[in-house]
Amino acid sequence: MTQHPRLLPRTPLLTLTLTLLLLSLLLLSACAPSPSPAPPAPPPDDIIKAAQQQLTDGCLKRQGLTPPRPGGGQGQDPALQQRTAAALFGTGRTELTIKLPTGYSVGAHTDGCLAAAQRTLYGDQRRWFQVSTIANNLKPEAAYRHRTLASVRAKHRTELADLRSLRTHALHQATAQLAAHQQKEKPAQ
Repeated sequence: MTQHPRLLPRTPLLTLTLTLLLLSLLLLSACAPSPSPAPPAPPPDDIIKAAQQQLTDGCLKRQGLTPPRPGGGQGQDPALQQRTAAALFGTGRTELTIKLPTGYSVGAHTDGCLAAAQRTLYGDQRRWFQVSTIANNLKPEAAYRHRTLASVRAKHRTELADLRSLRTHALHQATAQLAAHQQKEKPAQ
């Protein structure tokens, strides 16, 4: 039987080679420009507000009116301010009303640019008005009834579920609205 020479294990050399290769790759990846992370998406409420602003501004501009901005009404003709407010918020008797458990009544118009934007975003303006008004008045109701906020929320769980559903619908509509507007604003290439 012939004896073969025993080869020495090459693990130290192999380990050193792999280590150097790994270090080289790490150095190269550290030097390579990393893609900048996408900016975080704005909160859903901000997306919906931006689309609502865009819709109301467009509606007012189609009527030859300048959309109001905070602090921008000083020195403006009072008649023009009134005309702009009427176009934005609607006129006449409020078509939507709800009496809150605290005794207060809240109303809104179904005409005007804001109402049109709400119909576009939420789909059902009447239901949006009802559930958002209730949801925005849960704390006053709890104080008025001397109950916990949790118990008042439990009492209005149907309205709160409808609110979430309508807001989800509005977020989808708002995202589509903003994307369509952005495409329209892009210069032709």
